[in-house]
Amino acid sequence: MRVHFIAIGGAVMHNLAIALHKKGYQVTGSDDEIFEPSRSRLNDYGLLPDKEGWDPSGITRDIDTIILGMHAKGDNPELEKSKKLGLNVKSFPEFLYEQTRNKKRIVIGGSHGKTTITAIIMHVLKECGLNFDYMVGSVIDGFDTMVGLSDSSEIAVFEGDEYLTSTLDRRPKFHIYKPDVAVISGIAWDHINVFPEYNIYVDQFRIFVNQITTNGTLIFNEGDSIVKEIAIKARGDIKIVAYTMHAHFQNKNGFYGATHNRIIPLKIFGEHNMQNMSAAKEVCLMAGVSEDDFYSAMQTFRGSAKRLQLLRERGSSAMYLDFAHAPSKVTATVNAVVDRYPGHRIIVCFELHTYSSLNRDFLPQYRNTLSKADRAFVYYNPHALKLKRLDNLDAHEVKRSFGNQNVEVFDDSEKLIVRLFEEKGDKRIYLLMSSGDFNGTDIKKLAEQIIP
Repeated sequence: MRVHFIAIGGAVMHNLAIALHKKGYQVTGSDDEIFEPSRSRLNDYGLLPDKEGWDPSGITRDIDTIILGMHAKGDNPELEKSKKLGLNVKSFPEFLYEQTRNKKRIVIGGSHGKTTITAIIMHVLKECGLNFDYMVGSVIDGFDTMVGLSDSSEIAVFEGDEYLTSTLDRRPKFHIYKPDVAVISGIAWDHINVFPEYNIYVDQFRIFVNQITTNGTLIFNEGDSIVKEIAIKARGDIKIVAYTMHAHFQNKNGFYGATHNRIIPLKIFGEHNMQNMSAAKEVCLMAGVSEDDFYSAMQTFRGSAKRLQLLRERGSSAMYLDFAHAPSKVTATVNAVVDRYPGHRIIVCFELHTYSSLNRDFLPQYRNTLSKADRAFVYYNPHALKLKRLDNLDAHEVKRSFGNQNVEVFDDSEKLIVRLFEEKGDKRIYLLMSSGDFNGTDIKKLAEQIIP
């Protein structure tokens, strides 16, 4: 089968391309820009396009499926050629659904936590020797790619993103998968460029629940009042299963989950991760995993990339990297680090990078999100504002939006790094949060320099 990817450089797109290549598909692709690590990974598998840009001459009738990425615009010349030839054009969510139509689909949705929940489920199922398909939005230890498809599996585990599917399909991605088992971890307004009002955003989760198959199951966070309201009003044939924060405690030796008869040493920490673990446990039990096997596997779960990822720890200091960008996740991540390291100086560095976070109207949503940090730095890249066609931000305006006199605002990454070095010392915990890369900063090298 021959498949061509328009915008092959995307995080999920290039992983799907590699997964299909491993299955024996003939895979080609194009993109107008491909960044690391996509570039190196595509090159390793012989899938990197010979040149950047769009080339409609490569779109021919012998292509079985065109997979269209969100990065491609409606007037993309390869897309126009594909439509002219009457080729089968699908977004990657449509393609994944088609590939798993006859399997039990488990879809993890929510404004925050969905990557970690998906990662826990994948880790546990793998540790228990179960075969499954998957798609997750982060790198997970033990998995070569972020997408996996198998002809022999009976289960598919997908992270359900609420962002739009493609230029041809303006539905949120998680509306496509039609889950047999759905999870909603929480709802906090995000993606204001496509969901300009809070109620419009919430409605996407109601639609998601309506896509659950007949006699399917909804697993929901009972601690989120909006999620609970949606769950209670679900169709009568849908089984609803509530979960709450898993019992836990910490001491100088570590962080532990707890049940009435177990103490489970964990490598992850924080109340939000204890909620994530509870959600994943309910899914794994439905997949046939025993409680004993679940808790045994949890002891070796280290998290996923950029989800409270420990970059460096030496002596009494450590540096973490997290993907947090939505206000609720920023608050939860900061609180988790503060609670885990009492008696330490907590230095938080947060990059405004998403469309929502860089939008002047959305900025007040971040009020007091960094208030528990001993020192808080907020950075934004003026170039990102230009790319997103947003108005320039004023540093004083940003500072006022966060409502914290302890916040320092930077629009120059070099000045930010200098300021971070001034915070060097013992008993320091550095938390870097961004969906970007702080203007190309080598974060691992930075960690080694600040914590030598």
